[in-house]
Amino acid sequence: MSDELTVVRLDPCPTAAETDAWYDVVRTAHLHDMPPTVPPPGRAETAGHLQVPAMLSHYVKVAVPLPGSHGRPAYAGVGWVRLFDDEENLSTAYIGDFAVRPDRRRRGIGTRLWQELRKAVTDEGRTSATVSVEIGGPGEQFAKARGFDSALPMVWYVQRVADETTEPSLPDGYRFAEWTGVVPAEHAERLAVVHEAMRDAPHGDLELGPPRATAERVTHAQRAVVERGGRMLTVVVVAPDGSHAAYTEVVQRSPGDVRAIQFATGVAPAHRGRGLGLAVKRRLLGLLREQGLPVREIATTVADDNGPMRAVNKLLGYRPERSVGLFQARLPSG
Repeated sequence: MSDELTVVRLDPCPTAAETDAWYDVVRTAHLHDMPPTVPPPGRAETAGHLQVPAMLSHYVKVAVPLPGSHGRPAYAGVGWVRLFDDEENLSTAYIGDFAVRPDRRRRGIGTRLWQELRKAVTDEGRTSATVSVEIGGPGEQFAKARGFDSALPMVWYVQRVADETTEPSLPDGYRFAEWTGVVPAEHAERLAVVHEAMRDAPHGDLELGPPRATAERVTHAQRAVVERGGRMLTVVVVAPDGSHAAYTEVVQRSPGDVRAIQFATGVAPAHRGRGLGLAVKRRLLGLLREQGLPVREIATTVADDNGPMRAVNKLLGYRPERSVGLFQARLPSG
């Protein structure tokens, strides 16, 4: 096998030099493949994903070294796979950061990365893998050629923060609560309950599903964002009985990012039809402005068949930016 097709597995916590080399690949690929309006990932975001694992998961991280890259690490391609340990997703896995340098493509590097990640998945008896693909980009053709099929079509939508200044309103008896960073202990259990509202969001043909929300899990998820170098803002609507009726979360993934990512918005079934989804997102926009962050826009994905959330986002001025999809491959175990 040529040096160019050698695959190495990185340790669970890569070194700073390995992280720099990894980031160089994903940033270079992003700048080549993505529209100029889509900011590339920051190093802090990439380092966070490599070094701070998600709860109930373990990762396999692989890279193809650049030929002749002796001493300091340098990679032609990289990719990681998240292997879930929660009971709901023991049969599946998620592939992320799959990228090959543009000047090293069509040499079998992507295929070798996929072979190594596929082996990691099937060695654990997993029977499916999911990856996010830009529709019309080089990744879509690559994924389809390796047995991935579209399982959940989505669109990235973008909102300019300055375009929506309407003050939110709530029904009588409801109020807002908000925080930056990790959920306070007194809110964790109630936040977990309303997180369960996301279980009825469209999931297409995906085998991968949201794990059961618990106070421990939502706390760990928000702490992971902070430990990865990001800033997380959460707004909830507290119902008259003290429960959480709705929530929304947005993340600034690296310091100085002008584009934040909407993580999730949900309304508990018993409180739907009262405009809480719109109100909680409007309050979050006000919170962003009050904190003086450099964030100028928020981006979010919405499934094509999630009509209610698309309607809310349209009222807030979100505009479609590009089409993406979660693609899934069924794999033999063993």
